[in-house]
Amino acid sequence: MRYEKGHKEQTRKRVLEIAGAQFRAKGIEGTGVASLMADAGLTHGGFYAHFKSKDDLVREALSAAGASSREAWAAEAKAARERGEDGLAAIVHRYLRTVHRDRPEAGCAVATLAPEVARHNPKTRNSMAEAASDMVAVIAAELPSSFAAEKATATAYAIFGLLIGTLQLARVTTDPVLSEMILRSGQEAAVRLAREGASQSRAQTPPNR
Repeated sequence: MRYEKGHKEQTRKRVLEIAGAQFRAKGIEGTGVASLMADAGLTHGGFYAHFKSKDDLVREALSAAGASSREAWAAEAKAARERGEDGLAAIVHRYLRTVHRDRPEAGCAVATLAPEVARHNPKTRNSMAEAASDMVAVIAAELPSSFAAEKATATAYAIFGLLIGTLQLARVTTDPVLSEMILRSGQEAAVRLAREGASQSRAQTPPNR
């Protein structure tokens, strides 16, 4: 059977999307190649036409998920700025919202899979670390201009770490009222961290002579 041009690339993209969702929902070890290929409407044997191994698939799925999150964050921040609102606050509120807490399969792969990926080989860990670095860059770009580049990156990593930890804690909390409070507290803390960092940066900047 002959396929239209681009069919293989479209199929590969679909497999990556399904794999990313299943990894986040079931964990990497809990996801079998046969089941995810079946969900993609393909045979197990067809897997090797696209990927060398499951590890190869995991790395590409992590990269694809990270790119998707980065693009969503950038779009959210841009839309907020166009409304005259704070881009970073928009990212924070998007991340620490109820629907993200309740749908890990459609959310941030770093928050969902980092503990598992930390036990994988360095190449796989680097795939997630690079995806996280790209997301941190979006946060850093939304920080006030008073931040020096190195300070902006350090603060952005601190904010991202706060977001991840808050989301994970909200997910494991079975009391719905407490879980919502955790999300709100994380939102406030993340925005406050950026503002306090900006104040410190301005205080450390010598006046123009």
